[in-house]
Amino acid sequence: MSQAAPIVRMDRVTVHYGRETALDGLTLELRSGELLGLMGPSGAGKSTTLRVLTGQLRPDSGQVTVAGRDLVRDWNALKSLVGYVPDGDNHFVEFSARRNLLIFAGLHGVARARVDECLGLVELTAAADMLVRTYSLGMRRKLLLARALLHRPRLLYLDEPTANLDACSAELVCRILRNLAAEGCAIVLATHNLLEARALCDRVAVLRRGQVVTPN
Repeated sequence: MSQAAPIVRMDRVTVHYGRETALDGLTLELRSGELLGLMGPSGAGKSTTLRVLTGQLRPDSGQVTVAGRDLVRDWNALKSLVGYVPDGDNHFVEFSARRNLLIFAGLHGVARARVDECLGLVELTAAADMLVRTYSLGMRRKLLLARALLHRPRLLYLDEPTANLDACSAELVCRILRNLAAEGCAIVLATHNLLEARALCDRVAVLRRGQVVTPN
């Protein structure tokens, strides 16, 4: 893992949902090649943290910087660095997996060959031309990862990426993440699986009520 300056820094970030405080002065750092696990009970702030990092949610206070640039102000310039696997799938289920990825490849300006490469990476080549509505939950999770990796992001954020996966598929995803980190990708993984976090992550940050209570 690199000891260079952080590529991502959240500095005293606060987010409110009405009267509820989702993040309460949260400070986190992430370096290139690092795999950071986020843990904590439901409502601790894990998904909110990922929504802030992916530009979906603007903090009420505090600052997020990516490669030294303000995430909110410079989001349009920074968004190509980011890949995201949400906690629920949002595929075009009446299209095939291949067509789903080709749509996003067009948005990113990515060649068709990269679509085939990503399908192979998550072991969906044989099912590439099946309609996504026929996919199992686990297959849909793997397709989300393939989509997130199309444009070779430098930052990858994942919300429960091994949910609904069998043991072999979960190990495949973990292997992919390890390889990406070894190539310099910075990864944040939100999970409820303590054993997975300990085995996979370089550091684990435990959140409670929007604050880090046990950095590791």
